[in-house]
Formats: sequence, structure tokens, C-alpha cells
Amino acid sequence: MESLKHISTLIKKDVVLELRQQYSLYGVLLYVAATIFVVYLSMGQPEEDVWNSLFWVVQLFVCVNAVAKSFLQENKGRMLYFYSIAGAKDFILAKLAFNALLMVVMTFLSLIIFCVLLGNPLQHMAQFIGIAALGGFGLSLVFTFLAAIAAKAQQQAALMAIMGFPVIIPQLLLLVKIARIAFSPIVQQGLLQMVLLLVGFDLLIILLAVILFPFLWKD
Repeated sequence: MESLKHISTLIKKDVVLELRQQYSLYGVLLYVAATIFVVYLSMGQPEEDVWNSLFWVVQLFVCVNAVAKSFLQENKGRMLYFYSIAGAKDFILAKLAFNALLMVVMTFLSLIIFCVLLGNPLQHMAQFIGIAALGGFGLSLVFTFLAAIAAKAQQQAALMAIMGFPVIIPQLLLLVKIARIAFSPIVQQGLLQMVLLLVGFDLLIILLAVILFPFLWKD
């Protein structure tokens, strides 16, 4: 019960900071809108496969800009304060939960902009929304965990990019493949197995974060 109280308090703290520092959120939205608008000017309304691939590539860079900064903005004094009031497990779970919520919101906003500027080739909107939410959730978990590791290094952004992209590429390819169901009336074989694989990967990231973060926390 005490652990849930710590987690909810830390999440509330991050929400308040994000609302106060709205320039970062607006900056990400401007980046998404500008990127999609450039694609629209150069390609018009692309084909289904191109639309799908572009969506997930944009989500990748949205995640890097919106989620990965979570640990980079925490200074040593603030981390020492958190160390005194909460445990390592509570802190990392709160970060994972907040960043997952933020990324899901950004994913929905990106989907709206995509449909407005690049058209809506989706035949199953509800299914794609669910896949997009699951994908945004998974991307946020990976980059939150990597940001926690990179925050202990001098070259945080460079280290996170080096570690992140080899890890995230298989997940992106899996998301692109799963998302194709929303563009076709035919249900592809092995869909359930791919979704379960993606969920298992997300659970593995959470487990690794809970196990490994206390060693970084003590450092």
C-alpha cells in the first residue's frame, strides 16, 4: 500500500512538471506536425504500407524526444531527495507508468495528424488504435529503461541512441507487421502469437528495470 502511494505521488509530480513545462510537449507536437506535413508535400497521400511504416518511424522519434528526457532532467540533488522518500522500485515503476501514459497520448495525437494530412487508409480503426497504444507503451518502456542507464553516463543522448536503436529495431518491425491487420479485411495467421510476443517483450523490459535499476540507484 505504501509502495502504491509513493508511485502515485511520483506520477503526479511528473504530470505537474509536464503541465508547467508545456514547451517540451508543444515542441514534440510541432515536430510531429512538421514531419508529417513535409511527407505530405513530398508524397501526397502514400500507399498503405508506406503510411504504416512512416507512422511507426515517426513514433520512434517522438518517443526519443518525449520520453527519453525523463531521466536527463533529474539533477543529483533531486535524485538524492527521491532516494530519501521512495525506493528504487517505486521510482522506476512511476517513471515507466508516466512515460507510458505520455507516449500513448502522443501516439493518439500523431494518429489524428496522420489521418488529417496523409489520409485514412485504415479499414479497422479500432484495431489500429489498440495496436498503436500497445506499440507506444512498448516504445516508452524501452527508452525509459535506456534513459535510466544513460543518465549515469556523460554522453547521455549519444549512449541512449547507441543502445536504443539495435534494441528497438526488432520491436518496430514486429509492430509494422502486426499493424497490417488494420489495412486488410483478411486476418493474417500468427497474429495472436505476435501480439503475445510483443506483450512478453514489454513485461521483460519492466522486469529488467525493476531488477537492474536499484544498482544504478545506489550509484
